[in-house]
Amino acid sequence: MSDVKEKKANAPSTSAPGKTDSFGNPIDPTVGFARGTIIRSSIDEALRLRHGQAVAARRVKMLGAESIGVFTGNQRDFPIRPEDIATLCEEWVGPGLEAEELRQVAIGHMGARGDDAVAIFNRTSAGIIATIAALAEGRPVVSVVPPKGRSHASVVRGAKIAGVPVHEVQGDNDWLKVIEAQRPALVVITTVTSSLERLEDHVTLEVGQYARALGAKVFLDEAYGARLRTVLHGGRLSLQLGADIAVTNCDKAGLSGPRAGVLVGRAELVTAAAAKGAEFGMEARAPIAAAVLRSLQKYQPEDLRQESAAGQKLADALARKMGADLVQRSDLGPMVEEDAVLRVLLRIAGRENEKPAVVPCEATSALGMVLLEDHGILTVNTHGQPGARVSLRLKPTLDALGRTGGFDAVVSAVMQALDKVAAVIHDRDAIAKLVLGK
Repeated sequence: MSDVKEKKANAPSTSAPGKTDSFGNPIDPTVGFARGTIIRSSIDEALRLRHGQAVAARRVKMLGAESIGVFTGNQRDFPIRPEDIATLCEEWVGPGLEAEELRQVAIGHMGARGDDAVAIFNRTSAGIIATIAALAEGRPVVSVVPPKGRSHASVVRGAKIAGVPVHEVQGDNDWLKVIEAQRPALVVITTVTSSLERLEDHVTLEVGQYARALGAKVFLDEAYGARLRTVLHGGRLSLQLGADIAVTNCDKAGLSGPRAGVLVGRAELVTAAAAKGAEFGMEARAPIAAAVLRSLQKYQPEDLRQESAAGQKLADALARKMGADLVQRSDLGPMVEEDAVLRVLLRIAGRENEKPAVVPCEATSALGMVLLEDHGILTVNTHGQPGARVSLRLKPTLDALGRTGGFDAVVSAVMQALDKVAAVIHDRDAIAKLVLGK
């Protein structure tokens, strides 16, 4: 017990102390990227988001809503019906009216058991944090992630709120020893990361079986995985992988929105997580829950297949222009790591041998602002919440390419934006103005 108490006193960390990026900048272990003098904290990330929203608003006022295409992979529609407004969206009675219908469609979506429960959170991160805070039981949390992947920042933040450390291990490493050594009450398994690294189903099954044999509860972060694994890779439905509880995101990988987290699983565990979430003000209000119901009801796997096909074509086009060595491929589109983006900018500027004035996350944020303001390409680099990944990722939603001129136009926009940012990449204040608007 003394070892457990000692571990509880330590700040949770998913990265070894002193880890740096390829430029030698120290990495913040909570978010997994290096902070600089412009993006110093979550506060600056929030300011960047606010500026990105202002840039998007200006473009819409000038050119109309059709002038922006969303390349975050998040559709974020709000699919309620007119008759829902006075019934399901009503705050006092609505939740009761929809409860069983919502439970049935959610457990079907997640492959849950007939007596399982459902809770809706205002975002998936909220569901993850609340679940960890409710179920960690004062013991270390073990987080198993796909090879080359990492836990979402909400896993680390949930552990901090619970006052326990989180021990991260990739699925191709010796997770068995980590679980055995830590004896957690809760094991979190991320099946698909936000960068779309994927854990094979057989690994998820093996981890879950071993963890449960040692008395741990198993929680799946299926924000992407609930549909991406099943539709694109023939995987099992979430709760057919042997977990106790799982959460998915209602506005990504084939679901149209709203932004919300759908938590499904053993009734007593969902109830505990929902109660904890309510303490923190993380629960979804009635209109959000009503829209989640309608989104799940109208879900069509073909929408995800179309998004994936468009993303692959975009990856092909971008790789032809930037080089296959730089452009990585995910199931939903191309990705260029933040360090690689900064190196490209320095090369274009002829400053490869100079110490950069900014860190990679600041470079990709500046690039995202130019893509948004000049070309209507909205990415996570301008609109990601604090802690979101900072690589350049282009995951087109269903109408994004049509709104921005198609594959060639998007690739041309990326190249033009790289040139524009490269022209000021040596000027910290100019980059700060792009990122924060000041």
